[in-house]
Amino acid sequence: MANSTPCPQCSSYEIAKNGIINEKQRFKCKSCGYNFTVAKMGKSIDSYYVIKALQLYIEGVSYREIERLLGISHVSVMNWVKKYRIKIPKQEFYTPTYRILNHKELSEFVIVPGNLSNKGMIITELGDKFMVIQWTRIKSI
Repeated sequence: MANSTPCPQCSSYEIAKNGIINEKQRFKCKSCGYNFTVAKMGKSIDSYYVIKALQLYIEGVSYREIERLLGISHVSVMNWVKKYRIKIPKQEFYTPTYRILNHKELSEFVIVPGNLSNKGMIITELGDKFMVIQWTRIKSI
């Protein structure tokens, strides 16, 4: 029986009904043999925040700090890192620092020449605010 619900294991649409568990219809995939129930209607997070969380992780922001910035569980961020197999390059010589600014503060920040010279920097939108990430070179001992 072809169905509109794909197999969560292999994404095949060739599935068959396979009993009822806890008052939910159970299905079995004909392609891979995986048993599953219909997808739960849980809370989903907008892909915008998933992408922002992964960008922040790549820039060296910790899981807990991402949680504080975006209001998304650090466990969710860890799961996305595993799911998408995100690997950050080893950062031996630079350390990131960041600031959250509104539009006016950002305008004032970029006017000051000392804030822009000799620094790597990314400015990214973060909801109705902006995040400025800068890299400072770690001095060798």
